[in-house]
Amino acid sequence: MIAATQLRPGMVVKFNNELHTVFSMVHRTPGNLRGFVQAKMRNLRSGSMIEHRFSSEDKVERISLEEQEMEYMYDDGDYYYFMNTENFEQMHFTKETLGDGVDYLIPQLKVNVEFYEGKPVSVELPPSVEMTVMETEPGLKGATVSNVTKAAKMDTGLVVQVPPFINEGEKIRVSTSDASYLERA
Repeated sequence: MIAATQLRPGMVVKFNNELHTVFSMVHRTPGNLRGFVQAKMRNLRSGSMIEHRFSSEDKVERISLEEQEMEYMYDDGDYYYFMNTENFEQMHFTKETLGDGVDYLIPQLKVNVEFYEGKPVSVELPPSVEMTVMETEPGLKGATVSNVTKAAKMDTGLVVQVPPFINEGEKIRVSTSDASYLERA
């Protein structure tokens, strides 16, 4: 148990019998009133954001998660299969566990999976992934970087806005945080 004033962004805590990751926190001491901590937290199971005001004296249960590196192998429509890179054990996850991360899963992609009491609670993707452009309008000759973009469908079905000089079959690097085009790979 830690004091609410010791909360930091990125910590995982148990709140209302659910696991939450602290997104942001502000310690306020208004005038002649008692101090409090305003925390914004994301529920690890549902992904929803909540805000809660803790009194400075409140105690919060901090959770430590076990992290393992795993490699994405394939999906069969219902489950996404991963292999532990240390002991080669295979596990499968549902789309609910992975969330929007399924749009970035390409074979041999290494991810960090966090476990709590033996159950996976979150999958951390790398900052960017290399993907192949499957469908897009034909590229323009002599087009240079500008603020004009076109839609391109990746091999996973993800649609990314790319510059006009990108053609079908090219590999590009895509940011996993906001699905934006970074560069040619």
